Amino acid sequence: MDDTFQYFRTTDDSLSDIMKRYPDTVRVFLRRRMLCVGCQVGPFHTISDACEEYRLNEDRFRRELAQAVSEAPRSRPG
Repeated sequence: MDDTFQYFRTTDDSLSDIMKRYPDTVRVFLRRRMLCVGCQVGPFHTISDACEEYRLNEDRFRRELAQAVSEAPRSRPG
């Protein structure tokens, strides 16, 4: 399992920190119509909190976030 999947499987980082570190996760939140992007409680909520609030399967959502990051195009040095 690569480091990204391991990170998302175990992290208790805040949603704001996650989106700052991995901007490609923003589209997952938006696609699920979650109001977490830019939310004032983002610095305090974790993935677990958001999944509870939105009644999502947490394991599935964590995998979805990791997949978004792993599938994101990487910029190559010029």
